[in-house]
Amino acid sequence: MLKVHFSLILGVLSIITPYIGLIIGIFGSFYASKLLHNIEEAEGRKLISAGRICSVIGICLHTILLILLSFSLIIYFLTSV
Repeated sequence: MLKVHFSLILGVLSIITPYIGLIIGIFGSFYASKLLHNIEEAEGRKLISAGRICSVIGICLHTILLILLSFSLIIYFLTSV
């Protein structure tokens, strides 16, 4: 059961940790995918699915964050005199 909770913990950490959340989210998503194939109980499937969804949300948020950071740095260096 600890593996199931670890998947959810990785998903939540991928949302709340800045910058390294992208790496945690990718790892959590792959980990949850592997667990989904091996689990048979319904309660465990729900927790793993929730962890996977949180990981995907974390990946999306941090990807948007990195894109915005890149654009802001490009604009800063292009407009600085």
